[in-house]
Amino acid sequence: MRGMQIALQDRTITTTHVYRHDLRWQIPANFAQQVDGQRIVSFERRGKYIFIRLSGGLSILLHLGMSGRIVLDSPLPPAKHEHVVFVTNDGKRCGFIDPRRFGMLDLVQTEHELQHRLLVNMGPEPLSALFTPQTLAHALAHKNTPIKTLLLDQHIVAGLGNIYVCEALYRAKIDPRSAAKNLKKTDITQLVKAIRAVLSEAIAAGGSSLKDYVRPEGGLGYFQHAWKVYGRAGEKCPTCATHPHCTGVQRITQAGRSTFFCPAVQKLR
Repeated sequence: MRGMQIALQDRTITTTHVYRHDLRWQIPANFAQQVDGQRIVSFERRGKYIFIRLSGGLSILLHLGMSGRIVLDSPLPPAKHEHVVFVTNDGKRCGFIDPRRFGMLDLVQTEHELQHRLLVNMGPEPLSALFTPQTLAHALAHKNTPIKTLLLDQHIVAGLGNIYVCEALYRAKIDPRSAAKNLKKTDITQLVKAIRAVLSEAIAAGGSSLKDYVRPEGGLGYFQHAWKVYGRAGEKCPTCATHPHCTGVQRITQAGRSTFFCPAVQKLR
């Protein structure tokens, strides 16, 4: 979001090209007509959703999905899988590319942003004062679901991605298969600290870059160089680097997502 904000804030959208409307949900038919001529006032984030606030009282709601990305100064002709392009008054082209089409774009009244159907029941932001060991313990109470799966539930906590959940559970030394109800207060306190630390470090590093994701300005995020377990199946984690009996990081599938963890460090509750 920071890259978009630096490049686009206070610019006016002069022309919008919508090359296809059928993403995860339909882009409104009159999308281009409503945003053309509007100045980009500010940006706000809620979970994995980004609000691009416009001068006319509307906000563009953006979600990148699994493979979507924003490319600033996108090329002509449109790049492959580029579904929407915004052209600003200073000539910048901002393109939304999404090969799998799991992302989305919608319009919402700025004053009613948080009442949008996709956000109204979302949990607290993990870096906000509302995300505490007490609030997380309340959300997890009596749940037999694996902790990894629950942390990806946006109703529990907003905006946590698969990579960061794997890394936070490793730091908190909690096996991702542990039933949420079995976590003790000390476990949850350590988990909240770990989530905050991982996200803060990732933000400072500019995020993580997978093969189909780059930062909006075209550069790569660097937090992937700090991954302790994610994507390291078969390798020894940093804690076990000199441990002769460590079997290495394991990869399993939970709720359709890859989970990486070190069973020598992360104990089952």
